[in-house]
Amino acid sequence: MSTILIVEDDVNINEMLKVALQKEGYSCIQAFSGTEGRLVLSQEEPDLVLLDLMLPGMSGETLLEEIRQTKRVVPVIVLSARDEMDSKVDMLLSGADDYVVKPFEIREVLARVQVQLRKRTGQEEKKVLEHNGLLLDTEEHQIYVDGVRLEGITRQEFLILQLFLRWPKKVFSKEEIFEAAWEEPFMGETKAIDVHISNIRKKMKAISERSFIDTVWGIGYTLSR
Repeated sequence: MSTILIVEDDVNINEMLKVALQKEGYSCIQAFSGTEGRLVLSQEEPDLVLLDLMLPGMSGETLLEEIRQTKRVVPVIVLSARDEMDSKVDMLLSGADDYVVKPFEIREVLARVQVQLRKRTGQEEKKVLEHNGLLLDTEEHQIYVDGVRLEGITRQEFLILQLFLRWPKKVFSKEEIFEAAWEEPFMGETKAIDVHISNIRKKMKAISERSFIDTVWGIGYTLSR
C-alpha cells in the first residue's frame, strides 16, 4: 500500500483528498502547515507528496527546495491556485513532478497520483511478483499458476496480471485496467477488458480449479484473497 503525505492548510481540501485517496486504497498522512510537513518527512518515508504552496509556517516552495536538497526521490505534486505559466514552470524546474491548479477535479488528482506512483514503481519494480499461488517473472516474461507455467498468455493479459500482482489487495476499475494494459487513455469501451479477463480465467482453469480473479460488480476486478 502506497502512503501519500498531504500538505494542505485548508482543512476541507485536506480531508477531501484523504477520503478520496483512501477509497483508492492508499494510506494517508495529513499535515496542515509547511513546518508540520517537514516534521513528517523527517520521521516518515511517504511514497508521494501532495503539496500546497500557500502554507503557514513554511511555504510550499521552501519545503520543496528542502526535499530536493536531501536528494530524496519521492515524487511531489504541487497543488496551487496560481495558474500562471511562470508559476508552473518555476515549480517544475524547482523539482516538482507535476502541477495541479485549484480548484481541481478530484479525479484528475487521483489520475496524476497514479501516474507518478506508476513511474516510481517502474523504477523500483520487483523482478518477481507473487500472490496466492500466482507468480509473475518480469524478466523472463513468464507466469506460473500453482507452480505450473501459464501457456499462451498475450501481452495485454500479462500486463493485466502484472497490475493485479503489484497491488494484490486493490480493486481495479476497468478504466485502470485498460490504461495499464493498453498504455493509452481509456475511451469508454469495457468489452475488451471483460474478454481478456475471461480468457485469463480459462487458461488458469486448465491448470487449477481455484479462482484467482474476482469480479467486484459495479467496480471492476481484483485478485482473489
